[in-house]
Amino acid sequence: MKSIQSFLLYFLLFSACSSYSQNQKSKEFKVEFEKFTLDNGLQVILHLDRSDPVVAVALTSHVGSAREKVGRTGFAHLFEHLLFLESENLGKGGLDKMSARIGGAGANGSTSRDRTNYFQTVPKDALEKMIWAEADKLGYFINTVTEPVLSKEKQVVKNEKRQSYDNRPYGHTFSVISKNLYPSTHPYNWDVIGSLEDLQNATLEDVKSFYNRWYVPNNVTLTIAGDFDVKQTKAWVEKYFGEIKRGESIPKMEKQPVILTETKKLYYEDNFAKVPQLTLTWPSVYEYHPDSYALEVLASYLSKGKKAPLYKILVEDKKLTDAADVFQYNSEIAGQYMLGVTAFEKVNLNEVMEGVNEAFKNFETEGISQQDLDRIKAGQETAFYTNLSSVLGKGFQLAQYEIFAGTPEYINQDVKNILAVSTEDVMRVYQKYIKGKKYVATSFVPKGELTLILNGSTLAAVVEEKIVEGKEDSFDASIASTYEKTPSKFDRSMEPAYGDSPDVKLPSVWKSKLSSGLNVLGIENQEVPLVQFQLQIKGGMLLEESDKIGVSNMLAELMTKGTKSKTPEQLENAIESLGATINTYATDEAIFISVTTLAKNYNATMALVQEIIVEPRWDAKEFELIKQSTLSQILQQKADPNSIARNEFKKLIYGNESILGYNRIGTESTVNKITLEDLKNYYVKNTAPSVANFQIVGAISKTDVLNSVASLNKGWKSKNVAFPKITIGNTIASSKIYFYDVPGAKQSVIRIGYPALAATDANFYPAQIMNYRLGGGSFASQLTQQLREGKGYTYGISSSFSGSTNKGPFLISSGVRSNVTFESVNLIKEILQQYGKNFSENDLEVTKGYLIKSNARAFETLSSKLEMLYDISNYNYADDYAKQQEKIVKNSTIDAIKKLSENYLNPDKMIYLVVGDAETQLKKLSQIGFGEPILLNKTGTK
Repeated sequence: MKSIQSFLLYFLLFSACSSYSQNQKSKEFKVEFEKFTLDNGLQVILHLDRSDPVVAVALTSHVGSAREKVGRTGFAHLFEHLLFLESENLGKGGLDKMSARIGGAGANGSTSRDRTNYFQTVPKDALEKMIWAEADKLGYFINTVTEPVLSKEKQVVKNEKRQSYDNRPYGHTFSVISKNLYPSTHPYNWDVIGSLEDLQNATLEDVKSFYNRWYVPNNVTLTIAGDFDVKQTKAWVEKYFGEIKRGESIPKMEKQPVILTETKKLYYEDNFAKVPQLTLTWPSVYEYHPDSYALEVLASYLSKGKKAPLYKILVEDKKLTDAADVFQYNSEIAGQYMLGVTAFEKVNLNEVMEGVNEAFKNFETEGISQQDLDRIKAGQETAFYTNLSSVLGKGFQLAQYEIFAGTPEYINQDVKNILAVSTEDVMRVYQKYIKGKKYVATSFVPKGELTLILNGSTLAAVVEEKIVEGKEDSFDASIASTYEKTPSKFDRSMEPAYGDSPDVKLPSVWKSKLSSGLNVLGIENQEVPLVQFQLQIKGGMLLEESDKIGVSNMLAELMTKGTKSKTPEQLENAIESLGATINTYATDEAIFISVTTLAKNYNATMALVQEIIVEPRWDAKEFELIKQSTLSQILQQKADPNSIARNEFKKLIYGNESILGYNRIGTESTVNKITLEDLKNYYVKNTAPSVANFQIVGAISKTDVLNSVASLNKGWKSKNVAFPKITIGNTIASSKIYFYDVPGAKQSVIRIGYPALAATDANFYPAQIMNYRLGGGSFASQLTQQLREGKGYTYGISSSFSGSTNKGPFLISSGVRSNVTFESVNLIKEILQQYGKNFSENDLEVTKGYLIKSNARAFETLSSKLEMLYDISNYNYADDYAKQQEKIVKNSTIDAIKKLSENYLNPDKMIYLVVGDAETQLKKLSQIGFGEPILLNKTGTK
């Protein structure tokens, strides 16, 4: 979703690489790229990867919020939005409109303090189109920005700020820290998104000046990664980018580290918080500073896992929280080191601070062992390969080194720096940057709980926007831009033709049904030396008693907390020493064990998974920690409007008679009743290979997989598991509006829908085809075009059909500016009423173009292949179901879409839920035509 505001660019990538299969003999990844520079200064990096018929194109401008001026903040982020809207030759709708036709992976962008990037992965036959489009954005864009365009996009960015900062718990934390860690003259003093006041005051001339200064070829890097012809691609780059004029020289950003002369303690009463949160921030180092590598290890060691000093003191001993987090936020000219603790309800943050100091003293005494250092590095290696599983990830990393280290070649030095970290280095950087050093401490606490703040704290300055009914700039987004076109040596208005259509090959699937009943499916893929797999045990919340909802969720969490022969800490160390991750979690309908590991360590990792399944530990201490953590999650969800909307919508859709209407983690009442014995009973009764699927992808053969699960097949006892009949209402008799009051909410969270289809229903995929132009196609959808692009009401809106073997909901979801709640709901209703009636030949053409062409990149990553196996094993889909669905798309007609719309998009038979400020928004919703809104909670609303 545009845009992703990048607080943390947490790259654990050591290098960019060529296909693993090319280097198996040496077991070594090598950097394979070519870099050249056009006469106008554009840096171009090419990386070949022929593993899939796709190409990723990324345009990265070396401008972020740090290049802005005081009083004119937020411009870099604003341009991230603007550049997708229109350019002289792409026309209105810009790259978003073209993306829908060419089967792109969703044109997107992100902004950080130091750079803004624009990226997309497309089928290889659309590469020339992408180069043409990116060049049009860079050199032939600014004339299309008019007053109406600017006014509308200001509203979109404001909605993003409300959603990301103002309408969520702890949303202002980073802003408070930045303003107090960095002097007012420092370019990191303000948020990347900027201030709403600055944004509102921005003039068209301001915007054009910013663009002309920073969006020039000599400040931009173009990265192309994937399957392409190098000679032809170079010619296209020269043709489309070559005549764009070079800009003024760009000054290098000098390093500006900060030194705090005093510790600053600040507090804020958070309207959305239910529990207190303490964040400590120390001045640190810039990106790729020699000390950043040891600081990364220190962050991991202090906070991650059972052995972590902060975990031992804050979680296990003092029971003040369920987790502590330490991380680096390193940027181009400075950095900061952050420690965050979200405490349990009513916990005094002074106790948390005492615990932090105690943990630090223990670290000073004990240090870090070589074994723990090696364990952390193993995890970094796995993260490296995981991030290289897509061509876009490879392209990102090449651009990252080019811009911030001066050359992509730096990856070789980066590897050396990571591997060179010693235990002495870790202690040295702790003493240099943390021990006894000044810091910024922020205490964010619930309203009325000032007794919990850190002693000596002063009130933080936070700007709270007031939402006033009818007080927003008006604009007409339909007005076409009029401008004189920028001259060119050739006719740029002609969109390039497609290249040769890529030969899309579906992954080859193998299957095996074991004697225990375990269903095994796999795809061998040697692109990277990784294996990803998941064990799915069907059941989840479906097999729980309604008075003890949350059992499967707690069981899933407990499964990785030790085995019969290993303590929780021993199991954790065994996993991490292999560079593996084993995550267990529950859904409404299953428990999952999800694993990523290096191929060379697969067998050892699988042995641990078997222990987890057949030799549970049932650790009472861990059970109590999980119980307390779950209760805290439940409490925090009550403060988050999006969580409230999700939970209330489930209740309304499924009703009291269906277990699917419950929040899977439970309620305070149900969780408090759950005992360790309940988890044991669930495990004994409901976990069996006969209801399990084992799905695996990666650098491993079928033979090796089957050998690895032979012991599990023998040791995991079969049993019959009885599934209750799930009751789901067939229809909503008539639409009703429900309202959940969050006093003072800056946004209204909207959920609209009804129980629709199961994934096994014959109309499930046709309904998804029908939904593409409604709300499933992002910027190609009517909901986005009208509510975001046309009105500026929202930052994002979507619609979807979801289902399993059970019927799932049709859902429209969005967060809109509070003072246009009625207008938004009413417009959504109108769009639903007219969608089928107005569905056109162009709509069908765009839908078909996207859904067919996107198959070229549908199974690029290991995760996407794993998802394919999940669908095959759960819904009895054919191995080539993607090809079968392609035929359904090709055979779709306007009449068929209209019929589907009539059957599945009736706005008069849906649930309408709004979570927002009832005092200002409730009454007006009665004008929608569905009667008086039903208030779901009582908060003293007038």
